[in-house]
Amino acid sequence: MYLLLLALAPAIILMMYVYFRDKYEKEPVALILKGILLGAIIIFPVGLIEKYISGFGTGFEKIPKAAYDGFIVAGATEEVFKFLMVFILIWRNRNFNEKFDGIVYAVSVSLGFAAVENIFYVFSNQSMQVGLLRAFTAVPGHTIFGIVMGFYIGLARFSTNNKGKWLLRAFVVPWLIHGVYDFLLMSGHPILLLIFIPFLIFMYRYGLKRMSELNEQSLFNPANIVFDVEQEENNKQEDQN
Repeated sequence: MYLLLLALAPAIILMMYVYFRDKYEKEPVALILKGILLGAIIIFPVGLIEKYISGFGTGFEKIPKAAYDGFIVAGATEEVFKFLMVFILIWRNRNFNEKFDGIVYAVSVSLGFAAVENIFYVFSNQSMQVGLLRAFTAVPGHTIFGIVMGFYIGLARFSTNNKGKWLLRAFVVPWLIHGVYDFLLMSGHPILLLIFIPFLIFMYRYGLKRMSELNEQSLFNPANIVFDVEQEENNKQEDQN
């Protein structure tokens, strides 16, 4: 039981953190749970595809193999499925009514995936050490991938001219971050492993900055509401003049 709690607790805590960072209009819990379920389900097709395509890298040397496994086997496969699930879940949903919502729902899918993945890792190793290590690396990593994906999906949803550009970035940017993350760890190279810690810090700072940015732009932020009212009054005065 304690291993199950150790595997699930990081995902639950991080999901609650992102949920409460949505300051101005909370999202329906039922829809968030649906996102978590979708993320959990895709672990199975992702696992099958990863197992199949990993065979194509068996002849590579260590560093190229780490790059192939990090960027293609894990990074591309996982982020493609997450992106599709997030898009299906919310793109035309009426609850997706401001940019920050993209982050909440993308994180729900990402953490649904991370929770099941964590269960497999912790139970296959029967190790508290593995669970604790992943609680501070892999699960927060998936959270950041989700934040970045949701950030760009939010921009795409409310863009008038650049939807395609932002949707492309909603996949490409988290894929690249995910790929670098896995590559550094899988390389086993002392210098690359040393780079991993500052890269992890960069990831956390980058993700938190994206969250703050969209929170400030919230349609339900009182400061923005006041600004919109003042702007509308100014426009009326200009029309009268």
